[in-house]
Amino acid sequence: MLLLAACAPQRFPAGPATQAPALRAFTPPPLPSPPSPWALAPAPPPPRPAGPTPTEALVMADGAELPLRSWTPEGAPRAIILAVHGFGDHGGNAWLEAAPLLNAGGVLLYAYDQRGFGYAPHRGYWPGMDTLVADARAATRLIAARHPGVPLFLLGESLGGAVAIVAAREALPIQGVIASAPAIAARRELPAIAPWVVDGLAAIAPALGMPATAGGLSASDNEAALRRFGRDPLTIRAPRMDLVTGVLDAMDAARDALPDCCAVPSLILTGGRDEVIPTRIARRILRGLPDRADRRILHYPSGWHLLLRDAVRRQVAHDVLAWISDPHAPLASEEAARRWLAAR
Repeated sequence: MLLLAACAPQRFPAGPATQAPALRAFTPPPLPSPPSPWALAPAPPPPRPAGPTPTEALVMADGAELPLRSWTPEGAPRAIILAVHGFGDHGGNAWLEAAPLLNAGGVLLYAYDQRGFGYAPHRGYWPGMDTLVADARAATRLIAARHPGVPLFLLGESLGGAVAIVAAREALPIQGVIASAPAIAARRELPAIAPWVVDGLAAIAPALGMPATAGGLSASDNEAALRRFGRDPLTIRAPRMDLVTGVLDAMDAARDALPDCCAVPSLILTGGRDEVIPTRIARRILRGLPDRADRRILHYPSGWHLLLRDAVRRQVAHDVLAWISDPHAPLASEEAARRWLAAR
């Protein structure tokens, strides 16, 4: 029984509520750098995490601190984006290319580390989709309360897009949701063997590491951004199998929520060269959605998975800024989406 318990998947959901969520000062913990007993000289310090060092945290109802970073435009912001990073990433690394483009358009950008990632608690372990969604909802309320009267938008990339889609089924103090290459390839959309293998390995060997390069997939055409991710000490490059199967749970939840998402206008961004959420799967899912005047789909034929880091990021940021200004304004990338969705 002890051996079986040791092999059980590990998850760390939110604990019981003990306080009202709040914003608080934050000091990042030191990065681990264990010395080698065989080293003749002290080990060099680990690379510095990408992005600004967080000085604040979103404190959740159970006391968990989610580190918060911000990128500020010149002058008073005309809008605010709260950004939710993707799998294995963290809030400091995910938005380095996008932040100056959005700041130039007068947008204040906030980004936090989700539980299980970055500096947030229990790094490398899955907190559960319910916890991630509850955290996103609490985060939007805290940011909205800090900036009353300023339009607030929720932006999610990949896994973060799945979290944003599910979170926005509930009324929140936001004016819109932006899902960039959202993780919507649910178990039922994948080849039958794929979820069987992942779930099976998570059940019998939950701590088994899965290299980020498994499958030979590439997430972007931005080689510098990919190298930065690979060197960052806060990114997760060999996730546990029980963390990977948690992402399948997230995709299932987002796929189920998508048809009636969202309680506010939504913008879905897709890339024609996406290998992580294969474009044929994304097209099949999005093509089957009911028509909604407040749901816009944009497509970038040369875009990969990390659209706001890819070579097309300036066009993507331009479209996001235009949509924030007017969710009904015509966007050039929408015509590309219509052709893409109609293709066979």
